[in-house]
Amino acid sequence: MRRAFASLKFLRLAMLGLALPLAACAAGAKGDTVQAAPPATVVVAFDRENITPLIVEGVADRSTGRVVGANDPVRIASISKLIMALATMRLAQEGAVDLDADVSQYLGWELRHPSYPDTPVTLRQLLSHRSGLRDSGGYVIPLGESLEDKLKNPASWYAEAPAGDAPFAYANIGSPVVATVLEAATGERFDALINRLVFDPLKIEACANWIGCSPEVAARAVTLYRDTGEVARDDAADLPPNCTIPVADGVECSLEAYVPGSNASVFSPQGGVRIGMMDLARIGQALAKEGDPLLSKESLAAMLASAAPRIEGQEFFCGYGLHVQALETPGRACVDALFQDGITRYGHAGEAYGLRSGLWFDPQSGTGIAYFTTAVPPRQSAEDEGGFDEREIALIARAQKLIAQNYLRSGKRISAHKPVL
Repeated sequence: MRRAFASLKFLRLAMLGLALPLAACAAGAKGDTVQAAPPATVVVAFDRENITPLIVEGVADRSTGRVVGANDPVRIASISKLIMALATMRLAQEGAVDLDADVSQYLGWELRHPSYPDTPVTLRQLLSHRSGLRDSGGYVIPLGESLEDKLKNPASWYAEAPAGDAPFAYANIGSPVVATVLEAATGERFDALINRLVFDPLKIEACANWIGCSPEVAARAVTLYRDTGEVARDDAADLPPNCTIPVADGVECSLEAYVPGSNASVFSPQGGVRIGMMDLARIGQALAKEGDPLLSKESLAAMLASAAPRIEGQEFFCGYGLHVQALETPGRACVDALFQDGITRYGHAGEAYGLRSGLWFDPQSGTGIAYFTTAVPPRQSAEDEGGFDEREIALIARAQKLIAQNYLRSGKRISAHKPVL
């Protein structure tokens, strides 16, 4: 029986009367007041028809005191992988790529584990972190360096098994490979591909490494700070017209001569998308509407099904495939209780440069949440490789409470047995 969830329609009017938590300082504040302001944090809820900001607070730029807005663009970290996966699935629908083909046929050079030269690598393996690639050899290949050469390094591979047989290992290095394959298959640059295949159909403005975003959008960038207050990314020095891509020493910061299919790492497909939460929620809303207008129902079903099998040995990535993660799946003992209500949701988390982010939706109710928060302390040990930060969990609990409170204010009842979002 499908769960009946509260619609967000009521929030359109209810939120007009709700005083959203704002930063402790006004725009233009300086000094200690700015430093003491709460970290930039945005939470947006959505269902199949509506998108509503729930929490919008903190300072987006401490140098000016500018408070964050609900759709200010932020570097969403690994949620970028989900966006790349959506582009991949669209190209697979069109027949431009085959998820199970040897990617060497697209790249124009042979991609192989150095110790297993007869075993091909596929997009499905790369998107599911089953290709054998590992981040131990590094995963940023700047403009002017060779992706092909990087992947000849044995340190970039799991030593004891070939692609497909290697155990699951979350590896950022696979994303530049996927993005380069998509470029080679289409002849389009990765930034243009995600615009055409993901952003443009939803009429949203987002970009990879600020490439293609308008000056007006870049002016609203959320600066990422570490918990120490140190700038991590996207302050004025990290924005256009300054160089926004990784570039090798002695190489000009220009994409004019860039050849699609050579090294899409320059677009940081593993984590470099900048997008506001209202626009990210539009992507979640499309997924909640069975893929429309991005994917066919069959393609979305394949993505969600890929996260169904239990991944042995994983405490956080218990269910993961095709760059989609499943949370709180029944029967799994996993450290993934972000919502803590036992409802299975799908999406992707993000973590980098003091930021935590997420896009999660429940396909049964058609509801979901997009969020980010900044200045989060780093993990305490190298062994701490997964799980949600306590601030994330508290933030989602706060958002759920806001939804419940406003639903009750609308004069409707919520059953104690029906969790909200």
